[in-house]
Amino acid sequence: MSRLVFTFTTITTKTFLLPPSSPSFHFRFFKSSSASRICKMASSSSSSPSPSPSPSSAIDFLTLCHSLKSTKRAGWVKRDIAGPESIADHMYRMGLMALIASDAPGVNRDKCIKMAIVHDIAEAIVGDITPSDGVPKVEKNRREKEAIDHMCKLLGGGPRAEEIHELWMEYEENSTTEAKVVKDFDKIEMILQALEYENEQNKDLEEFFQSTAGKFQTDLGKAWASEIASRRKQQG
Repeated sequence: MSRLVFTFTTITTKTFLLPPSSPSFHFRFFKSSSASRICKMASSSSSSPSPSPSPSSAIDFLTLCHSLKSTKRAGWVKRDIAGPESIADHMYRMGLMALIASDAPGVNRDKCIKMAIVHDIAEAIVGDITPSDGVPKVEKNRREKEAIDHMCKLLGGGPRAEEIHELWMEYEENSTTEAKVVKDFDKIEMILQALEYENEQNKDLEEFFQSTAGKFQTDLGKAWASEIASRRKQQG
């Protein structure tokens, strides 16, 4: 228990210090021959900082994550897009989306930012598996779950690895409001990128817009998707 001690020496038998407004403190009084001493004691000890991964575990983990920067998003590769974005490119702009999004009741924005930069992290091992690859959804989930488990062990376990694992599972299960927001960002980033490739490379990427139509779960996602659709219509 942490302790702050205030000592007052006066010619009287008692001296009192008015406590702060916080109810989290209580007071003990000690009398001495010349003064009263007031000891203010915190009702609970301060929490110690969370242990961090060792330098070796951190660098091993980050080295594995390098493939997120070098692996191109498979959907664009299959459509012969020149210079397609990487998995990391995709997650980075999703993180920016979470950063600039307006506040919404019950939504933890910081958690959305973290989830955005974690949601595809298992692809550092399994790659970007798309529906056209013919891999059953159950098998895709199994591979990715195995990958995230491996990555968290590589990081050395502990609070940081646990947080990454929990964020990833929450996203996969679509179990919270934040997960629904970030899943919408995933689709928003894809159709925004599709619009940019259409404009830059004279491509018709209608299938990407069709694949997301009617699938947005939040008002924010619906509003941003509508804005992108409106711009596409004007440019068409």
